[in-house]
Amino acid sequence: MNAGRLIFLMGPSGAGKDSVLQRLQQSLEGRGCRIARRVITRSAEAMGEEAVSVSPREFGERERAGDFAMVWRANGLAYGIPREIEEWLADGYQVIVNGSRGYLDEARRRYPDLLAVLLQVEPAILRRRLLARAREDVGEIEARLARSAELSGSAFMQADRRIIRLDNSGSLDETVERLLRLIDSH
Repeated sequence: MNAGRLIFLMGPSGAGKDSVLQRLQQSLEGRGCRIARRVITRSAEAMGEEAVSVSPREFGERERAGDFAMVWRANGLAYGIPREIEEWLADGYQVIVNGSRGYLDEARRRYPDLLAVLLQVEPAILRRRLLARAREDVGEIEARLARSAELSGSAFMQADRRIIRLDNSGSLDETVERLLRLIDSH
């Protein structure tokens, strides 16, 4: 079997990555594709995704033990992608991870054939979504919006033609359908 490919889904908090992945899960049967569950230092009550919540201490222990294929820190949290993705990729699966724009360079270094997909949302919609989910206070939301604008507006992100951009300002079903077409074509 050929080696699989990593699909690195990125986007600002509130862009709908979790919703897209949850809806996508229903359509992956028979496509040779798996979704990796992130490990995050966020309380389970604050999770909006199917991730594993751990304490910062446990995360550090797991990181030192080599449990993660990828690790990054953003917005005061630590994120890890379990090492099991290495086996999935070796077995020929396409593996989708909920990634970070700030980690893309490192992810590409480790997985040169990765498919980078950037989920975008109109700024006003993004602000409404962040306020509605009520995970953070207004100051934290403004910090996330500023980081999003900085990362999305960077010359690197704008000039990188290898990034596939999907607008998720409208229908979730349309976004998922476009992502499924990408998965099927790669």
